[in-house]
Amino acid sequence: MFQTATTLMRLLEFTDSAFPVGTFSNGLETAAEEHIVHDAATLEHYTEDIALQSAYTDGIAALQAYRHCRKGDYRLILETDKSLLCCKMNSEARRMICRMGKKLAELSGHIFPDATISLWLEDINQRNTPGTYPVAQGLLFAACSLSERNLFCSQQYGAMNMVLSAALRCVKVSHFDTQRILFKLSEKTEALYNDVRELDTEDMNAFVPSIDILASLHEKGIQRMFMN
Repeated sequence: MFQTATTLMRLLEFTDSAFPVGTFSNGLETAAEEHIVHDAATLEHYTEDIALQSAYTDGIAALQAYRHCRKGDYRLILETDKSLLCCKMNSEARRMICRMGKKLAELSGHIFPDATISLWLEDINQRNTPGTYPVAQGLLFAACSLSERNLFCSQQYGAMNMVLSAALRCVKVSHFDTQRILFKLSEKTEALYNDVRELDTEDMNAFVPSIDILASLHEKGIQRMFMN
């Protein structure tokens, strides 16, 4: 339950796909080019794999960063940031989560002042920490006093929505298909949250071979929908 209308508005703002931090497709172009994802059914399976991989890496890191921020343990925020980057097996994912993380930190500085996020951005600029997007989300949600369940939901929504939005450009699916998939897969978010909420950074697991292989092929591929 949301405590106030303001917290609900904050959640909607930070989860909105129009929030200007950038996006990437998690190798969907290559999956479509190889005919692995070619219709609504195969897109649903692919999106579910992305959500699962994201929950056990980005989701855990976001929750840990949130908790460390609430406790005022800045050292552990930096450790979480570095640990998450080690879980990213392809260079595009590493590059994009750092670009998006820095962008979110910069954007939050223009919206509201927060000492921890400002310090973290300074360390990013000094190359003392990578500046990953899930950690930025954790710090942002903690600074705005949003709940960690809200944080996890936002993280999962973003992971799924990036793939589904990209699919409209390169897979034979409609808006009806993508919204139905999002609606269906969202029902699994509570169970995923309960699975990962007690896990630590040492428990992060990024092993989804098909996704990693497609992502590695995507790095050297020529098919691109957009650059954001």
